[in-house]
Amino acid sequence: MVKLNNHKTINDLETNFLKIDLPMLRIGDHVKIGVKIIEGSKERVQSYEGTIIAKKNSSVNTTITVRKVLQGIGVERIFLVHSPKIDSINILRSSKIRRSKLYYLRNLKGKASRLKQAFK
Repeated sequence: MVKLNNHKTINDLETNFLKIDLPMLRIGDHVKIGVKIIEGSKERVQSYEGTIIAKKNSSVNTTITVRKVLQGIGVERIFLVHSPKIDSINILRSSKIRRSKLYYLRNLKGKASRLKQAFK
């Protein structure tokens, strides 16, 4: 019985840290994420732009994997969506996707790695 009570307490505590102003993120969306970076005593926002290739949902620990190609090299970064270091998330473009993970994009180059745009 104690375990159930602790689990409820943890869930109540986690709900305080959930962000409510997030857009509906889907796999295949091209997003621009503003990440807070601290350099010395200064804080600035650096943008990271790429395609969401994976998403893992688990309340506060929801993560997205964003991939971009920089000078011919693929760079992937995993973001905690509800982290205080995430300043903003903007969806620039959505794509028609039939898979839940887009890991196959790692093997494609150039025009082959483009996704078909979905118009809303």
